Amino acid sequence: MAGNQSYLFMVFTIVGMCIGVLFDIFRILRKTIKTKDFVTYIEDILFWILTGLIIIFSMYKFCDGELRFFMIMGLILGTIMYLLTISEYIIKISVFIINLAKKVIIFPILVFAKFLKKIIFRPIFILCINFRKDFVKKMKKYRGFFEKKEKYNSI
Repeated sequence: MAGNQSYLFMVFTIVGMCIGVLFDIFRILRKTIKTKDFVTYIEDILFWILTGLIIIFSMYKFCDGELRFFMIMGLILGTIMYLLTISEYIIKISVFIINLAKKVIIFPILVFAKFLKKIIFRPIFILCINFRKDFVKKMKKYRGFFEKKEKYNSI
């Protein structure tokens, strides 16, 4: 019996560490992607739903749905152990890698956008400006024609 309880305590300590990892995933996302408060609220709700599902799944998988005090202590201990030991390093490394990946991905996109701007959009812009200038000149010419015609009709 005591062997089974120590096994369950270790399992729920590991589950607590997994919850710490899940918590860090949300912390990493918040540090790398700026979101509005509404999205943060949704992320918090999603975290608690996932945490609850992980705990309920673990309870049914390992101890037939029984909840005991030592299992709660294992969850708390596992989460605290993870957060106090490797959490800080995981966050720093992950944020660095994600920011580096964003720069590596965004740089070619910016270069490509600049290329498109020079090759495609710039000529289209110039054509639009020239078309507008020609259109304005023709309108002035025709407006002058119609004004002259009205002068002759009124005489």
